[in-house]
Amino acid sequence: MTFTVAKDDLSGEDVLGLLAQHLGLMATWSPADKVHALPAEKLRAPDVTFFAARFEGELAAIGAIKAIDHVSGEIKSMRAADAWRGRGAGNAILVALLAEARTRGYRWVGLETGKHETFAAAHRLYRAHGFSDCAPFGDYVSDDFSLCMRLDLA
Repeated sequence: MTFTVAKDDLSGEDVLGLLAQHLGLMATWSPADKVHALPAEKLRAPDVTFFAARFEGELAAIGAIKAIDHVSGEIKSMRAADAWRGRGAGNAILVALLAEARTRGYRWVGLETGKHETFAAAHRLYRAHGFSDCAPFGDYVSDDFSLCMRLDLA
């Protein structure tokens, strides 16, 4: 299955709907102070590049990469639509995000995700691409809910 992955301006109803679903689920699975997913207005910031993956026009997944500084970035708001979970859509987005990180010249990419079993598929995907658990970066803290991961690119 081949997905078309492209930069997206977050104006489509399908993209905004999937992002809203993502934000809602994060609020369901995590305490309010542990929800680090970004809303549309923050994903439109100049230091963020947002992507959408589609199959035959149908939205399959979304994700973004945000600059931390000139040598590092953070994966943000990755989510596969329910109908596309386990079918490669998340992988397609992650490949595009890592390609963007390399184009930007980043030395490493980090992410924060939940520790709950609900996030197990995401953990497997990230680890399959070489991510490993790491100490918290930025404003994140290590606790019962948050897991930070990183991938060295250089």
